[in-house]
Order: sequence, then structure tokens, then C-alpha cells
Amino acid sequence: MLKASQITAKVIVRLFFILLLVSLAPFMEGDNHKLKNLYFTTHHTWIFIFPCVLIIGFISLLVTCTLKKYKEMDLNWLLVLNTAILLTYSITLYIRIWHLVK
Repeated sequence: MLKASQITAKVIVRLFFILLLVSLAPFMEGDNHKLKNLYFTTHHTWIFIFPCVLIIGFISLLVTCTLKKYKEMDLNWLLVLNTAILLTYSITLYIRIWHLVK
């Protein structure tokens, strides 16, 4: 079971970084004048706490798992769960921004 958690954690983290790079490619093109006028406004500033907690949790779990060389199964599964939720959130945010820019 430890081997499965190691493989799963490594695969989903690599998938996250690949999708992050692929999603940034269209926004790095020369025609990005629409992105300069894109602002996030909300009535409640506490809405941004959840993404910040997800990103901080991802970074800390990634660093911890990397330092321990993916030998602790519980940390591996926490990293998998955190990355899956972060992937879902990132995909929905990307789709939302894509529709606003299009």
C-alpha cells in the first residue's frame, strides 16, 4: 500500500504541474490586453482564504513529502487529496477566466 501511495502522490503532483504550465500558455501570448483589465472583486474578502489555505497546504505537504522521500503513507494520501482539490479549484478558475477573456 505504501508503494501505491508513493506512485499516486508523484503522479498527481506531476499532473498538477503539467496542467499548470499548459493552462498558463494561452495567457503568455502577446495578445493579453484583456487580462490587464481583469479584476477580482467580491463583497466578502474572506472568499480568498480558502484558495490561500489550499496553496499553503499544498506547498507544505509537497515539501514535507519530498524531504521524507514519500515514505509516510498518511502524508502521501493527504498530498493526493489536497492536490486533487487544488486541481479542481484551478480548473474551475481557469474556465471562469477563459470565459471572461474570450
